[in-house]
Amino acid sequence: MNKELRKVIIAGNWKMNKTRAEAKVLIEELKPVSANADCEVVIAVPFTNLETAVNLTAGTNIKVGAQNCHFEKSGAFTGEVSADMLAELGVEYVIIGHSERRQYFGETDETVNKRTKAALEAGLKVIICVGEMLEEREKGITEEIVGIQTKIALLGITAEQIKNVIIAYEPVWAIGTGKTATAEQANEVCSYIRGVVEKLYSKEVADALTIQYGGSMNAANAAELLAQPDVDGGLIGGASLKANDFGVILAEASK
Repeated sequence: MNKELRKVIIAGNWKMNKTRAEAKVLIEELKPVSANADCEVVIAVPFTNLETAVNLTAGTNIKVGAQNCHFEKSGAFTGEVSADMLAELGVEYVIIGHSERRQYFGETDETVNKRTKAALEAGLKVIICVGEMLEEREKGITEEIVGIQTKIALLGITAEQIKNVIIAYEPVWAIGTGKTATAEQANEVCSYIRGVVEKLYSKEVADALTIQYGGSMNAANAAELLAQPDVDGGLIGGASLKANDFGVILAEASK
């Protein structure tokens, strides 16, 4: 982390978990553990929990995010939700291009770019996910894959707009598997992403960009990961569903 240059953000991605009743319980548990956090705290909840989360977090330091949005404002897109719909609810963040969206639902680098533009135009802050598959890492092409994903995601995004962009590096082989990139591996790729952004924009823009690590960060490894200079927070999966574990990560990010 480098808090002098950029904001540290811990975002919990609840994925497809928690009914509204269960969400209420977890949010109430999260309030005390996040109250004194010296970092931005985000919970990205299922669509059905968004209104509940916005209402329950009002007046707290917890921001609410969605896990996806469509790139069109409206139309015949059954099952989709637009960025404007999210913004109207009071949602502040949206995750775009998570590996599960890419793997199971046909998300591409191009649709990530289109969704990112739509979200930014609606006034949302966007967490763009990038990361390599295990076979890509084993072939030694991690930087090429992550570089292409980053460049395409940011096509047409201005230096002003990128102030509302966060990039989450999530090695696909480390998501939900219990495997974690070493702190050095995570920092190396986050640093590479920062270099890509510097070439696209400027050193000032790159230095100010929050780059999270999103591959099985948990209470046990958060300290080591967050101690790295180019890891500016985490996109947390399973550990975000346990208030105590999430609190430990927030405490480490607050140091």
